[in-house]
Amino acid sequence: MTDECFGHPRLAAIYDPLDPDRRDLDAYVRMAEEFGARQVLDIGCGTGVFALLLADRGVEVVGVDPAVASVDVARGKPGSERVRWICGDATTLPPLRVDLVTMTANVAQAIVDPQTWRKTLRGAYEALRPGGHLVFETRDPAGRAWEEWNRAASYTVTQIPDVGAVESWVRLTEVSEPLVTFRWTYVFGADGQVLTSDSTLRFRGRQEVEAELTAQGYVVEDVRDAPDRPGREFVFVARRP
Repeated sequence: MTDECFGHPRLAAIYDPLDPDRRDLDAYVRMAEEFGARQVLDIGCGTGVFALLLADRGVEVVGVDPAVASVDVARGKPGSERVRWICGDATTLPPLRVDLVTMTANVAQAIVDPQTWRKTLRGAYEALRPGGHLVFETRDPAGRAWEEWNRAASYTVTQIPDVGAVESWVRLTEVSEPLVTFRWTYVFGADGQVLTSDSTLRFRGRQEVEAELTAQGYVVEDVRDAPDRPGREFVFVARRP
């Protein structure tokens, strides 16, 4: 199942306006350039922001996501015809041979089931050409990021063209490490509709991630800092031999 914020058509349509600052993707664009990637698989592509950034640079991109509503938003954007969109996940990919596989933002942490996580890493491995790279980020559990997830710190009112004012905020609903569950609430000023979206993230430690990557056949080349959140996230760079 996908979270409502990605799977509900009304929420998927406002996902980008509610989170317009995507400077977190700059590091991934630079890594695509660093590795000379000409074919990229973007797992958990969502509304297609990163996939389209790469396509604009002439990269051949496959974007895969299980949320139909989010992929529909991506397909409706200018330039979307340059991306191959797939509704699904990395465990059931068609045959591919790419230079780079990415999981940006919360994608890796949103795969909470250990077996599905292993299958995702394996699916990415099979999609990579020998020498290709898998890159993804995950928050350092020691940072306890969830302690900042509350209404006081997150409440906003966003004016969205053709939609109107949307109030949004988040609150924790359960912390049972390594799993953290939270709920976003959205209130549409135009008609008063209230929608909620529950999400669970898995906070994996660095050694756990490295061990699983190695078990799936990868060589862990680097563990970097996230430029937009220094000291709070791990950015894993793994290579298929």
